[in-house]
Amino acid sequence: MQDPAAGGRLFLVITTFNRSDYLRGLLDSVALLDPAPAGVVVIDNASTDSTADVVAGAALSLPFPLLHHRLPVNVGGAGGFSAGIRRALSEDADWLWLMDDDVVALPDALAALTPWMERYRCLHGRRWDPSGKPFFWQHHLNEFLGVHLPVRGNVFADSRVFHTNVGCFEGMLVHSDVVRDVGLPDPRFFLNGDDTTYGWLISQRYAVAYVDEFVLRKARPQKQIDLGVRHLNDSSDLGRFCAMRNRGHLARYLQHQGRWNRMGFALGTALTAAKEVFRLLAVEHTFSGLSAVWRGWREAREILADEDWLPMPPLVAAGDIPGRGVSEMQRIPGANGIDDAPGAP
Repeated sequence: MQDPAAGGRLFLVITTFNRSDYLRGLLDSVALLDPAPAGVVVIDNASTDSTADVVAGAALSLPFPLLHHRLPVNVGGAGGFSAGIRRALSEDADWLWLMDDDVVALPDALAALTPWMERYRCLHGRRWDPSGKPFFWQHHLNEFLGVHLPVRGNVFADSRVFHTNVGCFEGMLVHSDVVRDVGLPDPRFFLNGDDTTYGWLISQRYAVAYVDEFVLRKARPQKQIDLGVRHLNDSSDLGRFCAMRNRGHLARYLQHQGRWNRMGFALGTALTAAKEVFRLLAVEHTFSGLSAVWRGWREAREILADEDWLPMPPLVAAGDIPGRGVSEMQRIPGANGIDDAPGAP
């Protein structure tokens, strides 16, 4: 078990929906972590497969507590991580390691991350892709466009740490004090862009680090093309819709922080739409998702015009969450789960 004197109680927070086979692989890998975490919270987004049986089986074999928190409806990755962090905080977690269900943890992951936890309060380790190659994740949010752009080259050529201003819920390790200060991830995103925005909000107050330590391996292969400076994965109509719709929420957060530029953001929205159309044509070879892009764009405009929109509030104490929470989230009509989310924007 983790020694509290070496950094405090660390909980894994896993969000899952109808991917019990991947979840089983992840929980099997978690059992091999050395040092071990203090516990695991599995947020079950109302799965209808064998997820409950997988969790129950793992709970009997893991040498630390596994808490199965089943939600009555699917609230997406954003809502799931919001609920999972809240649950972990109620267990007096000091650190929260957030991850999707389709990765596996490397046995020495926590040992590799521990030295960095003395320096940073929000950090990410590296990932292998399913073929055993380094997974590309090195981005920076361009505030003028409201678009996270890939950073070219080897960001670890001269340093073992790359400072960024975005986050990723496929391995973000964040301290509870940061969460209390910044607030929970915004469940209104449902999926797509929630972790990018959360990382950006954290970066306004704390350093956000990407460190040269391989700690996870992606288990789910995806159709993708290599564009040289980045990889473009396949998506879904839900993913496309949220990619466009959530620009409305991102714009409101930029406005709230005094970083929004109307013309620049409009250009960024056009570029985002073009990327989604290119993804359809080049990766998925179809036109059928164009309507989802258009619907998301329209809803983003409605969010921008919403006079009642408010950012997620900070937490005044663990378990004390003012304002809206996951319990007040409504399911998006037609949502078919977080497994539709692209692995990389």
